[in-house]
Amino acid sequence: MIMSKQKPRVAIFDFACCEGCQLQFVNLEEQILDLINVVDVVEWREAMSEQSHEYDIAIIEGSITRPEDAERLEVIRSRAKVLIALGACATTGGVNKLKNNFDLDEVKKCVYGKDASKPHLATAMTKAVDEVVKVDFKIHGCPIHRKELVYVLKSLLLGKKPEIPEYPVCVECKANGNPCLWDYGQICLGPITRAGCEARCPTNGFRCFGCRGYIDNPNVEAAKDVIEKYNLNIEDLKSKMVLFGSTQEPTL
Repeated sequence: MIMSKQKPRVAIFDFACCEGCQLQFVNLEEQILDLINVVDVVEWREAMSEQSHEYDIAIIEGSITRPEDAERLEVIRSRAKVLIALGACATTGGVNKLKNNFDLDEVKKCVYGKDASKPHLATAMTKAVDEVVKVDFKIHGCPIHRKELVYVLKSLLLGKKPEIPEYPVCVECKANGNPCLWDYGQICLGPITRAGCEARCPTNGFRCFGCRGYIDNPNVEAAKDVIEKYNLNIEDLKSKMVLFGSTQEPTL
């Protein structure tokens, strides 16, 4: 935990990602001014040209897809007192991990065509940040939830451990008074996905896509009961789990 009379130095780094989670910092609007008053941002490629090798908190967005990225991440980890994985690509490997289900040479040919063999397009199996280095805290989602971002950062600055939910999105759905989307023919991953987003997608009429990753001990039997109730099968559920969890699915 970080608690100091001096402003903690914060560095934000990106790897393989769309950088949408970093944009959530900007979307904090007035709240970002409160954060800037209590931290010293020393590196953030998306917003500044300055760089630094000295920082207390490293925030990582993106998955690790090349050997040189893993080496760079290890250097960042060695310099940081606290490392935070930001967003689905960093916490689980995200959408980028879909390529792990295919032959990598075929993936490169599909994406880059005749240029696939060029050295700068070399790729490897996608990894989440914690598959390469120790991660202290994770902020889940695609994109992350702004309220949770502020909560985690404030907790660290106060020397407290942020508590990330260990219950499914369905709990937040019920708290919001949402109708169950299964009743409307949508195969929703809320029963097995980690909460913390305030059921953002179901509240707006869309099924949960599982971007926050699965809870550590999902109620698999309950998920099976839901499947049977709506006359579906496990493969129907698994087909929806591919986007954010194709290589980390719980045993169903």
